Amino acid sequence: MTTLKNLGDLIDPQADPQQIALIGLDGRVGAAAVPRTYTYADVDDMARGVAQALRQQGYQPGDRIAVLAANSVPYIATVLGIMRAGLIAVPVNYKFPPPTIEYVLKDSGARLVLHDMARAGAVPAGIPSLALDTAAFDVWRAEGSAPSYAPSADDTALFLYTSGSTGKPKGVRLSHAGQWWTVQTRVQATPLNAERALIAAPLYHMNALALAFLSLASHATTVLLPQFTAAAYIDAIGTYRCTWLTAVPPMIAMMLRERELLSRTDLSSVKVIRMGSAPVSASLLKQIHQIFPAARVINAYGTTEGGPVVFGPHPDGLPAPTMSVGYPHPLVSVKLIPGPQDGPDQGILAVRSPGLMQGYHQRPDLAAPFTEDGHYITGDVFRRDTNGFYTFVGRRDDMFVSGGENIYPGEVEKMLEQHPAIQQAAVVPVDDDIKGTKPVAFVVVRSGHQVDAEEIKQHALANAPAYQHPRRVWFVDALPLASTNKIDRHQLLADAARRLAQEAQSKS
Repeated sequence: MTTLKNLGDLIDPQADPQQIALIGLDGRVGAAAVPRTYTYADVDDMARGVAQALRQQGYQPGDRIAVLAANSVPYIATVLGIMRAGLIAVPVNYKFPPPTIEYVLKDSGARLVLHDMARAGAVPAGIPSLALDTAAFDVWRAEGSAPSYAPSADDTALFLYTSGSTGKPKGVRLSHAGQWWTVQTRVQATPLNAERALIAAPLYHMNALALAFLSLASHATTVLLPQFTAAAYIDAIGTYRCTWLTAVPPMIAMMLRERELLSRTDLSSVKVIRMGSAPVSASLLKQIHQIFPAARVINAYGTTEGGPVVFGPHPDGLPAPTMSVGYPHPLVSVKLIPGPQDGPDQGILAVRSPGLMQGYHQRPDLAAPFTEDGHYITGDVFRRDTNGFYTFVGRRDDMFVSGGENIYPGEVEKMLEQHPAIQQAAVVPVDDDIKGTKPVAFVVVRSGHQVDAEEIKQHALANAPAYQHPRRVWFVDALPLASTNKIDRHQLLADAARRLAQEAQSKS
């Protein structure tokens, strides 16, 4: 029987140990980032020291160890070390409010929290903790070279907690076997050994963590930002000649507002931009091509539960439609589950592959997320065309009914963003006595343009069914982001209710 590999052993021992693995921009002198360069030998040694320390302190395979910190090279090495010891790494969203952080730590059963000093105050009393960015961490790491824990087929490597936008965060259990399959499948399809990747999304989110794993397994060099800001992201691309970017649409939209910095930064090194975690509009895609004319843009799809390996190129070489996420990967089974409102080629996407999650941690209260034949039910509605390409329509949870018509906010937003003056749009429902609910829109105007609410309504009426047009249009400087850099729709719902209440009060 073939021995399964430990996910902590992503670094190839046969490859050059002196190759630069990570350039961490987490050091600071005043307001300026100071790069810290780590070779593969450095990262390997750090991970080995973490694993050895955890073993020596008596933690047993299956124990959970939490990481509560901004992006850093010690963060990545710590996650590797936790898994090498046979323990389960639990990256925690540090942007959660303190009660939610406490819930995640207690729900996961974390026996130790490894954090950075900025997050020290978020660690609840009673849970042992250690700061990653202090001399104490260097002393704590232990000498030794014990072999990594040999996982079985059902051993868990990671818990990743969802954002909790619809209730308590859910702990997604990810196995060594499943994640190794994901990494190997991606390396075969898209090796990054000749690339220089840039990671700015948070490592507690699958988008960033999966790229970190892919890059390490490819023996590539990765530039790591502690967190995303548009200016730092642009500067890192130009300074370190990054070739491979992964981003969510709001990150790129924020970059576009830095017009002066973009104009004086050489971005010609960028060859690939993988857009994921949220749908990209045709308008944003056009702007991306203007800024990065030599780059190939991958409109990708993945979930924490189902992983990033779902779609790919068409087997007959057919070009994908502009907004499509691709054709089903040959190693992945996908199917659509139509609802009453869907036609035969539209429905909720269900996915089955070796990279699926094992299930949710301690959540018997939730409906089973799998079909009887083992497909994960994503909750995302897709449309399939005659060539077998899939296009994202919207989250079933986000859909609302207005006067008997189904409205997916994502479709309305794409239509609004076709207007030349609109940089970003977000659509949410508000209560209506006649229609039940009706759409309203928050709009960010593109720099150098002017537009009023009536013009936007007329654009909607001319380019979409009348029931989709926003009954109110509010202009904002920026759309609020959730902790995963996606649009925070819950905050927008609250903001819309507040604005309408103020309007009603002013009329009374």
